Amino acid sequence: MRTARESRAYVLRNIYGGKAWADGQMLRCGNWLHARAWLPRAGGTQGTGTSPPATELGTDSGSSRPVLYRDPNAATVLAGSGVAALSPDYYAMTCPFVEYTVRSVVADALMKDPTLAGSLLRLHFHDCFVQGCDASVLIDSTDDNKAEKDAGANKSLRGFEVIDRVKEAVESHCPGIVSCADILALVARDAVAMARGPYYFVPLGRRDGTRSVASDTFTTLPPPLGNVTLLAQMFAGVGLDLKDMVALSGGHTLGIAHCPSFKARVQNELDTLDATLATSLGSVCSKGGDAGTAPFDRTSTRFDAVYYRELQAKRGLLSSDQVLFEDPATKDMVNAFSMNPYYFFQAFQQGMLKMGQINLKEGDEGEIRLNCRVPNP
Repeated sequence: MRTARESRAYVLRNIYGGKAWADGQMLRCGNWLHARAWLPRAGGTQGTGTSPPATELGTDSGSSRPVLYRDPNAATVLAGSGVAALSPDYYAMTCPFVEYTVRSVVADALMKDPTLAGSLLRLHFHDCFVQGCDASVLIDSTDDNKAEKDAGANKSLRGFEVIDRVKEAVESHCPGIVSCADILALVARDAVAMARGPYYFVPLGRRDGTRSVASDTFTTLPPPLGNVTLLAQMFAGVGLDLKDMVALSGGHTLGIAHCPSFKARVQNELDTLDATLATSLGSVCSKGGDAGTAPFDRTSTRFDAVYYRELQAKRGLLSSDQVLFEDPATKDMVNAFSMNPYYFFQAFQQGMLKMGQINLKEGDEGEIRLNCRVPNP
């Protein structure tokens, strides 16, 4: 029987396509280039020299393209309390092909509809900010309970059917083993990577919650009209700092928003809104009403730093986007991420690691939901 490390190396080498080594060399997946967590050889060294720190950028041998190296302890360092319960190897012995299974379903979904990438990322975000990362956003309403997914702030969420397909595929191989909360985290990571964003390892072992109430979203989800002071307070309330806030807001490089989220900006914030964009957005809302939509940036199916360049040009779609450039507390970070996409990618990975471990359910607090839409009987 393989050890946990050997099982994971096997999956990386034989399933994830391309090259994977056990001592921290490059892993290639299609068009993505990223670094595997550095694992020390016998004797505690990395061959020649030591591994780069979590924040260091290097280059692949024979290529000028930058790649991000990650320290094996980075998840522990970045996530803080609660991380001890999680591990990237959590399912290595009980469901070793879970990441491949998730990735296959997500790839199929995005091939059919590339616009889903932003939606799948948003599901994870909206889940974690309400009661923590416990898949409560997936639970359906009942006759006597209005669930989170039917709250006003979540009405435009989509991608639930992709999660259903992932869960069904995982259950067929490993019944009752993998939580819906972990599936959300893996789906978000793969959606970002397949949109040409950063790939990062996801610590696993979350448990699913049993409570989902629409009113819980009222004071926890950052509003589209929020200013930096309010947004910073809401992010700080779940253990995320200003840098995390600006980096995670960069997730808006993917996807669209509906008119109720930005029509007030079109009407009241013309001094910080590009005139051409204002005209376009006004037309969208007048013709489509609340069902009208607009992309967050001009490359809304590709994960990149264009979002930040749009803010510099007064083309932020939501008020809560544009204020990141207008407020001195966050303007320099917007400029830095715009100028250096790899710095943005690194900060986004750190933010996702921290966000993915908000208020974890552990032990008797949670369950492994058999159907992501319904708590277990």
